[in-house]
Amino acid sequence: MKDRILNAVSGRSVSIFRLIGTLVALVLLIYLLSQQGWEEIINAVRRIPLWALLVSQGLIFVSRFNISGRWHVLLRSTGANISARQSTRITFAGLFASNFLPTTIGGDVVRLAGALQLNIDAAVSTASLIVDRLVGMVGMGMVLLISIPVLLNTRIIEGLDITASDLSVQSAGMISIGRWWQKIRDWSFQFLHRLKEALSIWVSHPRGLLESLGFTWVHMLCIFGSIWLLLWGLGEDVSFIMVGGLYSIVYFITLLPLSINGYGIQEVAMMYMLSSIGEVSMQSGLTVALLFRTMMILASIPGAFFLSDLLPDAKSHIKDVEIEN
Repeated sequence: MKDRILNAVSGRSVSIFRLIGTLVALVLLIYLLSQQGWEEIINAVRRIPLWALLVSQGLIFVSRFNISGRWHVLLRSTGANISARQSTRITFAGLFASNFLPTTIGGDVVRLAGALQLNIDAAVSTASLIVDRLVGMVGMGMVLLISIPVLLNTRIIEGLDITASDLSVQSAGMISIGRWWQKIRDWSFQFLHRLKEALSIWVSHPRGLLESLGFTWVHMLCIFGSIWLLLWGLGEDVSFIMVGGLYSIVYFITLLPLSINGYGIQEVAMMYMLSSIGEVSMQSGLTVALLFRTMMILASIPGAFFLSDLLPDAKSHIKDVEIEN
């Protein structure tokens, strides 16, 4: 009983930390916006051709379908009885839920609830979500490795130097990371333990892993293409491989449980990477970061029509996840 109470208190403290991290990141984002000026940001958006905005949004939608495909092939490779339509509905519901659920894995909780409603084995469902995340991380890791020569040519170390003028903007986030490093390390050990158990299911189904990695690559290419097109529309000359490398860094930063769904953290990190390493203007970097977040939210809206069927079951799982984290 005592351990359960301690776990519940720990889970609540993590949730409070994520809320604080979200607020700090959003305050920092608002500060950056105030420095650039809303009028300048709006004018920058107007410079992007309408067709480029539409194609960019379309690429985001295609990437969402490939996320669904990645999870679907993992489930199907274990013999789970689930159709592509069902996987898509559940995935979009999870993507929409991740916009507001109070954990960094809220969308996965919704997907788990959807899989259980279809009477898919609980162990397989849970393992598929863990492996789904792993495949996504592997894909981004591959892109980061491929892009290292390009990133090094831009003097990435110099680009990441924190000057005195930057220190006031970044200190709050760095202090938060330092204080919570122990919790992040503990979470990593727990994740590796779960990962070892999850992968054991797919040892005899390697084809499912390869197919899911293929879907991941299509998803990533769509994401990179969307960002590159926005930058091109703003008149910024950044190579496609550079965009991929910078976004992969942002991706791994947002995996840290510092805010709800990476709000604020993603935008600030993307702006900083694009301006400091990609050598685009800060205004363009901030504009692209805000547009990208908006497009991601818009692409998740179809999930709102499917979420009502899954949310009641998901609520019970969310409480368990909060305690475990």
